Amino acid sequence: MLNKQLINPDSIVVIGGSNDVKKPGGKIIKNIKKGDFKGRLFVVNPHEQIVQGLACLESIDELQQVDLAILVVPAKYCLDIVERLSENNGTKAFIILSAGFGEAGEDGALLESKIVKVVNRAGACLIGPNCIGVLNKNYNGIFTTPIPPLFKNGCDLISGSGATAVFIIEAGIPLGLKFNSIYSVGNAAQISVEDVLEYMDDNFDIENDSKIKLLYLESIKNPQKLLKHAASLIRKGAKIAAIKSGSTDAGSRAAASHTGALASSDMMVRALFDKAGIVYCSSREELISVASIFNYKALEGSNIAIITHAGGSAVMLADVLTSRGLNVPPIQGENAENLLKYLYNGSSVKNPIDFLATGTAEQLGIIIDYCEHKFDHIDAMVVVFGSPGLFDVENVYNVLSVKLDICTKPIYPVLPSLINAQKEIKGFLAKGNVNFPDEVVLGRALPEVYSTPKPFEYDGELSDVDQNKIRKIIDEAADGFLAPNHVSGLLDAANISRAKEGTVRSEDELLEMIDEFGFPIAMKVNGHLHKSDVGGVILNVLNTKKAVNTYSKLMKIEGANSVLIQSMHSGFELFVGVKKEVGFGHAILCGMGGVFIEILNDAAAALSPVSRKEAETMVQSLKSYKLFEGGRGKDPLDKERFIQIILNISALVEVAPEIVEMDINPLLASSDNVISVDARIRIEK
Repeated sequence: MLNKQLINPDSIVVIGGSNDVKKPGGKIIKNIKKGDFKGRLFVVNPHEQIVQGLACLESIDELQQVDLAILVVPAKYCLDIVERLSENNGTKAFIILSAGFGEAGEDGALLESKIVKVVNRAGACLIGPNCIGVLNKNYNGIFTTPIPPLFKNGCDLISGSGATAVFIIEAGIPLGLKFNSIYSVGNAAQISVEDVLEYMDDNFDIENDSKIKLLYLESIKNPQKLLKHAASLIRKGAKIAAIKSGSTDAGSRAAASHTGALASSDMMVRALFDKAGIVYCSSREELISVASIFNYKALEGSNIAIITHAGGSAVMLADVLTSRGLNVPPIQGENAENLLKYLYNGSSVKNPIDFLATGTAEQLGIIIDYCEHKFDHIDAMVVVFGSPGLFDVENVYNVLSVKLDICTKPIYPVLPSLINAQKEIKGFLAKGNVNFPDEVVLGRALPEVYSTPKPFEYDGELSDVDQNKIRKIIDEAADGFLAPNHVSGLLDAANISRAKEGTVRSEDELLEMIDEFGFPIAMKVNGHLHKSDVGGVILNVLNTKKAVNTYSKLMKIEGANSVLIQSMHSGFELFVGVKKEVGFGHAILCGMGGVFIEILNDAAAALSPVSRKEAETMVQSLKSYKLFEGGRGKDPLDKERFIQIILNISALVEVAPEIVEMDINPLLASSDNVISVDARIRIEK
């Protein structure tokens, strides 16, 4: 856990500080001295006497008590220094900038773990190693530049990569993005991104702390901690956006179940972010755009007015907004006609609102006022206004700045003329505004912010399932894929309707079951996970002769041990599945089933336990959702029953956490029921 000595130290020692400001040891001394650090600053370097005006100590033995030690020495010296400072000098916080630890191989990882043990034993905290440091209002503890001016309403940036943090700062400052603090955790040997977020949550002051948190995650060491504290901060009024790099998971292709193949690392991360209310970003550019959106009023609806004098930009923006779920609705009627009277001939107010390259600041103000007060169906505005270099656009940007303050609907300024209007944009940013220089980047980020749900609340009540029966089956079963009778038992215990079925191992048993079931029936080989792949599924068997011949054929498939007989049902093919991943828990997946499950990849995921609101959101997010509503002469599908199955499966895995993979595929959906016709479950105890 972060402590006072790291956040606001009374004294800092830089081990390895120097006069060479082109190296980390010299640059960090320079940065601390240029900052607002009010405490005592020491330097230890046996090769220097004076370092940037500071008397230099030859050894840490000359030090008295010191709160924070920043180490800029080779990795091999760090363990001894940390031991001595923690034991002899009461040092409770360490920042190790040096590389050569876990990222360098096994020897470095061993050294790193030894340092962590020493730090833990001393009740201290450690940032790094292999990081750029910490920057906050109390001290400039980073060795890089630029050092942005800090504002309490700026962004808190927590990054697993020091270089990426620098790139985000460099790209954000010219756009007007402000920062409050920077935490670069590097290898996160002790303190991870999640731990910094935990500290911010536990100490959050809505009046004085930043409400915008930006995360760059190379790994998620503790997904549940991230979920808990991100959701808590967002409920308190904060906004969080994050990048999770390394999102592909080639290993999922080798998974035994369809659900396992679908449930990539990226899907698990997205499910975690959705549950917490974190906006998912896929690049630095998108993260910066989302942070900029956070600086403006919240978007409360999906209808956007595009106001511009650049037709091409408007078309590109409209395309990307509508392709990602927002609307650029027509503007028409009496008010639209009245607005047109204030604009030059050739202007259009249909949306996009194009008031031509000769449009004036006064006209822009009138257009915004109409969108704010008269066009009730408009929820927000994007203003794209650059300059061809023919006239001064300062008045336009002044009007825009005023409207940003007084309008209740959000306005997003896209000012792309970074050369022709450089002076005017600088003045616009000086008023505290943020610029979006590219309309398409904004168009990608805005729907992501709008569609990210608030943190989901779970009421703590599981769906009605037979917990005793579930535990009895799981306790009696061995690891691996469960036998068909155990699968059927769990489905029954979870109140999931299934096709009538039975297993036969001889022709005599087959004939007895035919008498009981009647026709038509489905016949499926047992002994293979993916029955269709080996030709082991025969549907619509209509008579005894066909059934006997089919039985013989199925039993000749290599690995076959019996044949499953099922009553036939019809309906649209859906699926629900489960994938368990260490740290994340169980992901519940749903989507289009049958042979299209991986081809079309129409799936949604949520982490268990799943609330009813989450289940509804999952189903509504499917590309195939319109099928649940019917249309084109088709009956609607039983959406409520499908949602209930998702909730029941979530309850099942809460009662039986040993379930690591599960497929119910297909589920056959009709207007009044959803029935399982095939399922497999794998457990690990």
